[in-house]
Amino acid sequence: MTATMRAQRFHKATRQWAIEEVPVPDPGPGEVLVKVAYCGICHSDLSLIDGVFGGPEVPDVITQGHEAAGTIARIGPGVTGWAEGDRVIPAAGRPCGVCEYCRRADFGNCSNILLMAFAYDGAWAEYTVAQAVGLTRVPDSVPLEQAALLADAVSTPFGAVVRTGRVGIGEAVGVWGVGGVGTHIVQLARLVGANPIVAFDLDEEIRGRAIAVGADFAFDSRDPDVKAKVAEVTKGHLLDVAFDAVGIKATFEQGLDLLTAGGRIVGVGLSAQEVSLGTTAAFGVSRKQALGHLGYKNEDIGTLVDLVAAGRLDLSRSISGVVGLDDLGEGIRRLHEHEGNPIRILVRP
Repeated sequence: MTATMRAQRFHKATRQWAIEEVPVPDPGPGEVLVKVAYCGICHSDLSLIDGVFGGPEVPDVITQGHEAAGTIARIGPGVTGWAEGDRVIPAAGRPCGVCEYCRRADFGNCSNILLMAFAYDGAWAEYTVAQAVGLTRVPDSVPLEQAALLADAVSTPFGAVVRTGRVGIGEAVGVWGVGGVGTHIVQLARLVGANPIVAFDLDEEIRGRAIAVGADFAFDSRDPDVKAKVAEVTKGHLLDVAFDAVGIKATFEQGLDLLTAGGRIVGVGLSAQEVSLGTTAAFGVSRKQALGHLGYKNEDIGTLVDLVAAGRLDLSRSISGVVGLDDLGEGIRRLHEHEGNPIRILVRP
């Protein structure tokens, strides 16, 4: 194995990045070295580059990329149950090890989870190091390019739909923003039995895509009659659950307004914009719930792998392009400019 590898390196002080030659990392105790096959370009990666994210927890120089899949290249000390060549998805985060939950070995509820590509080096590189306990095995029947999406672009929507939103069979669901996250919220809401599923997006082509992946209706959120249309397709009920995959004031507050009494809005998209719940009196009387969502439980990735392998979840339309590591800038540009309405562009080192 070569002593060095090519990796993207982001410099926080200047917000500049470049492909550099760096040492191949050695897996420590309980870790494995993964040869990266594919890694997605996520909007949160762009937010770090753009300066939206990037607090003191982000090192001065870091390799980005957190939606990865590949094969084990080397086993670290003390690792059992894994072998070189195994196809795997590394978890996109790891427990901090010091919070009250970690101290009692409840790692799944860590209150200060360390995020891959933000707190430690990610996978826009030829190799990345991962904790063995956070790996998910990928069967040969699941393409690695689709497996890479499961580490965030699909698992975060899964967590939003199944865990935070707790969508039930027959519940009316709305999804604002049908990009990478919103597309998979639509698919997963359909998988758990939501009815009807209403998508909202400004772009007519994207609204068409929403219908193609499982939405029953798709509306332009700027339509002055949108509330009446939602009432019509839900038989006057409005929405039981609204998912805001955009994360701005306009989408959050519209989702809240279109909820039925006792309905819940789940904030999945992130921004620096402030939102309003209205008066405490109106909010209390309505019995509506506003829920924040971030991430997923690691076992969710295994569930999703099984769903893809069984043909229950189709991710074939979720990849809009693949670029080499040297063309990473082109992939970032395409995602920034929504060229071709990308859901996920993957990096192949």
